[in-house]
Amino acid sequence: MVDYHAANNQSSAGGAQTYMEQENDWDRDLLLDPAWEKQQRKTFTAWCNSHLRKAGTQIENIEEDFRDGLKLMLLLEVISGERLPKPERGKMRVHKINNVNKALDFIASKGVKLVSIGAEEIVDGNAKMTLGMIWTIILRFAIQDISVEETSAKEGLLLWCQRKTAPYKNVNVQNFHISWKDGLAFNALIHRHRPDLIDYDSLRKDDPVTNLNNAFEVAEKHLDIPKMLDAEDIVNTARPDEKAIMTYVSSFYHAFSGAQKAETAANRICKVLAVNQENEQMMEDYEKLASDLLEWIRRTIPWLENRTQEKTVNDMQAKQEDFRDYRCVHKPPKVQEKCQLEISFNTLQTKLRLSNRPAFMPSEGRMVSDINGAWHTLEGAEKGYEEWILSEIRRLERLEHLAEKFHQKAAIHESWTDGKETMLTQKDYETSTLSEVKALLRKHEAFESDLAAHQDRVEQIAAIAQELNELDYYDSASVNTRCQKICDQWDVLGALTQSRKESLERTEKQLESIDELYLEYAKRAAPFNNWMEGAMEDLQDMFIVHNIEEIQGLITAHEQFKSTLSEANKEREAIQSIQAEVQKIAQSNGIKLSGANPYTTITPESIDNKWEKAMAMVPLRDNALQEELNRQNSNDTLRAKFATQANTVGAYIQDKMEEIGRISIEMNGTLEDQLTSLKEYQKNIMSYMPEINKLESFHQLIQEALIFDNQYTSYTMEHLRVGWEQLLTTIARTINEVENQILTRDAKGISQEQLYEYRASFNHFDKKRSGQMVSDDFRALLISTGNSLGDGEFSRIMGIVDPNGSGAVTFQAFIDFMSTETTDTDTADQVIASFKILAADKNYITAEELRRELPPDQAEYCIARMAPYTGHDAVPGALDYMSFSTALYGESDL
Repeated sequence: MVDYHAANNQSSAGGAQTYMEQENDWDRDLLLDPAWEKQQRKTFTAWCNSHLRKAGTQIENIEEDFRDGLKLMLLLEVISGERLPKPERGKMRVHKINNVNKALDFIASKGVKLVSIGAEEIVDGNAKMTLGMIWTIILRFAIQDISVEETSAKEGLLLWCQRKTAPYKNVNVQNFHISWKDGLAFNALIHRHRPDLIDYDSLRKDDPVTNLNNAFEVAEKHLDIPKMLDAEDIVNTARPDEKAIMTYVSSFYHAFSGAQKAETAANRICKVLAVNQENEQMMEDYEKLASDLLEWIRRTIPWLENRTQEKTVNDMQAKQEDFRDYRCVHKPPKVQEKCQLEISFNTLQTKLRLSNRPAFMPSEGRMVSDINGAWHTLEGAEKGYEEWILSEIRRLERLEHLAEKFHQKAAIHESWTDGKETMLTQKDYETSTLSEVKALLRKHEAFESDLAAHQDRVEQIAAIAQELNELDYYDSASVNTRCQKICDQWDVLGALTQSRKESLERTEKQLESIDELYLEYAKRAAPFNNWMEGAMEDLQDMFIVHNIEEIQGLITAHEQFKSTLSEANKEREAIQSIQAEVQKIAQSNGIKLSGANPYTTITPESIDNKWEKAMAMVPLRDNALQEELNRQNSNDTLRAKFATQANTVGAYIQDKMEEIGRISIEMNGTLEDQLTSLKEYQKNIMSYMPEINKLESFHQLIQEALIFDNQYTSYTMEHLRVGWEQLLTTIARTINEVENQILTRDAKGISQEQLYEYRASFNHFDKKRSGQMVSDDFRALLISTGNSLGDGEFSRIMGIVDPNGSGAVTFQAFIDFMSTETTDTDTADQVIASFKILAADKNYITAEELRRELPPDQAEYCIARMAPYTGHDAVPGALDYMSFSTALYGESDL
């Protein structure tokens, strides 16, 4: 007897084998349930017939028709595709047992160990064992090979069902029994693969029989899956048989898997054909593109090899523009086509190689190398054509440039010679002065230089005309005519130039004697005229002075100026005599003077007029200087008054500042006596205020007089104001310090003797007598009072006495610290305890209690600032004295 329950370690699928071990351990007692046995019998019979009909046979009764082993062996051959040993055809029991054993041995060879199933039981028609054997065959050949995402057998089949039915409403496949009772899962499987066969939305979850029958009929009619289950049996069974459901569902898996394989095969064929069609289209496109490109190259090369010459630059530039149009418009698309042709060829060869096709061989003359060769020839012709065009343009440009250069130089020369003959023949020097004649002579010398310089231009014009004749320029006749005219005119200008030069030199000598007198007049008149203009500017100049010394300097300079007027008048008379001599010479020699002195614009009349104006300004200047001297004397008086008062006030403020410094350190008596003395002292100081006001009045007069300096005093009004304010502030600060000491004494209970002792100690260590001391002196002071200080403790104390970190400690800060360290002070806890007594030991207090126990103003002060009490024992009108007391000492916000 073969053991079919144990696992086979040689199975090709470990997970699936494990599942078969679990499934083979089926509870055979369950088969006693008639409903389950009925479902299995019908399902297994239909499953077997679905395979046996391929061999042209079927079974009617599953436990009877397999008894002789013949159909059992045939079933195994159909589902495995293998040949089994030849069956025995005898009718005896031994022949049947042998045939069944052959079938069981074949099952065992597939990795299945049958448990408790022997050939005798099958031959005897044991329904329980026969169904178990068929289930084992179904597991091995229908379910074991199912694999979905690394899961196999039952788990794989279940996962496949879940994936396929996931999108459908009311379908939740979790097992192979009750998840299928309503029939929706079967319909969902069919609709997922063949939506044309099922109207899923019309199905109702509350009509399972209709749903099941619909799925079974569609599967049998359209999917060739026999009806293996009965709808009423499934619906009427609390838990449908799992093996029957799995067997039937596996038929769906195999049916749809086959369809998917066919679709995959069809897709593969379509993909191969599509690739082949695409490759053929690319071959056709390449052939056409190559033919078109070669034809364009063939037509273009003759045009590029044409070397017909043109006569003008414009005609050659038209050819150049055509060539540029070819390079910019016509050729770029062809370059793109050539590039695309090579890309298409390489892409096609790559696709053919990747798809295991033979390489593409273009038709003769259309290879990429053929196209590259033709393209190379095209570019050679293109380069030669471009070079030819440029050389022709340069050649024609040379001719046109020479002609243009000739006409340009000729025009410039003709423009320069225009009017020159008229200028050389005029007699303007006959009525000119010597300076004008000399100017004409110098101008003529410049003209001669210009004439010599233009000799090169005339020679250049002749040379260009000769070159144009040699190059056979088409308009040589007009060029020669114009050149001859220029040469003839040049000879005439040379003769006229020499004649005019001789006339100018002769006239120059006649006028030189008169010119010498004009020159001497100009040389002496110019500086004298400048002196008079400077003197007039000085006499009219505005002046601003700030003291007597400056105005006296101006008066002295003016007196020195007046002392030079006599000599200046003599120089004026000498200049006027030169002009008289010129008139005398002109009259005696009959010379007609053509105009004023050529060397100056200063006339004798202008010299006399300016002299008269300057003489009239002298007394006016005298008066202005005298008035300013008087004003400066008045200002000096104001300076002296202010300085006298300022020096007095400044000394007073300095003395009082030093005096109040001594008083603040050396005061004796009780604090009240010191306070009285200081206030009397303050009153005495304030009595000096009229002197300050008097000084202010002097300062106002100085400001109104625009006096900005005062050599009689170093004090300024601003300096004295600040000193006076500092004096008053120092007195007020000293009085306030004594008042604070009184408050500290009264609040802390410090005796007068202690304050004296504190003052004496502080003054001793206040080495600078400034009323404050640096940290090192303060440390020495604390040590002298008996304090033993470490760095940490001293830093804490400095934080108290110098909270701003200024580095200095005042006497008041020292007293506050000492009073805090040596006297008892009220604390927030003490105040809270006092309020608790007034409140009769309650956690709150009422307004009535405050008004009863405290003075009226203090009671109202507390009521206005106490927050309402919110404790569990609060009553209307209760006030929180605890938070109020804490806030008084800065331990929380009020």
